[in-house]
Amino acid sequence: MDSKTEPTRSGRFVGREAFEQWVRNALAQAAHDGWREIILSDATFADWPLRERAVVESLQSWSASGRRLVMLATQYDEVIRNHARFVSWRKTWGHIIECRVCKVANVLDFPSAIWSRDWFMHRVDSQRSTGVFGEDRERGVQLKELLDEKIRNSSPGFPASTLGL
Repeated sequence: MDSKTEPTRSGRFVGREAFEQWVRNALAQAAHDGWREIILSDATFADWPLRERAVVESLQSWSASGRRLVMLATQYDEVIRNHARFVSWRKTWGHIIECRVCKVANVLDFPSAIWSRDWFMHRVDSQRSTGVFGEDRERGVQLKELLDEKIRNSSPGFPASTLGL
């Protein structure tokens, strides 16, 4: 990871390419540092690079006993349709991943973010892919409170497997 994009730094990003790169970098850093808990939040995850081999490899390296990933969305149709590698990985690691659906949320106001105790990224404007990232504890706590509120108003969704007759 080069020093210009290392997730331990703080700053702003602008544009979809920059957003996607910060997602990649954050998940690689999570694997490297062994983040215990991660929250991924987005209305649909349509423009996240979850289909990429490098992203799934980072998640694979991150996944271990005692780890927890919470995903929060308004729906998972785009994930299922466009992120096959991630969906396959999710099936294997379903025991450490909790997927939540917040159906009452306004898609335009839904938080697009990565949160951990160590670092956060918040895409404040999803239309323009602009946002902030860093280690600022106060901003991290504010983001966590927002995400916790959405989680409280959500229900389980996107099961790891579908049991049928």
